[in-house]
Amino acid sequence: MEKINQGGNAVYVLGLIGAGIYFLSHATTFMDGVIGILKALVWPAFFVYYILQFLGL
Repeated sequence: MEKINQGGNAVYVLGLIGAGIYFLSHATTFMDGVIGILKALVWPAFFVYYILQFLGL
């Protein structure tokens, strides 16, 4: 069996946890918390969008 590099998965999970903590700590209502959890799941999409926007691509 080939060894599969899974370092990216660890980075994604740590980012997911960090984003979840960030968004939930800033939530003031239950719905803000729910939206925060959804945002935490898709944080890489926001990250890539803003990096590409910053680079002007």
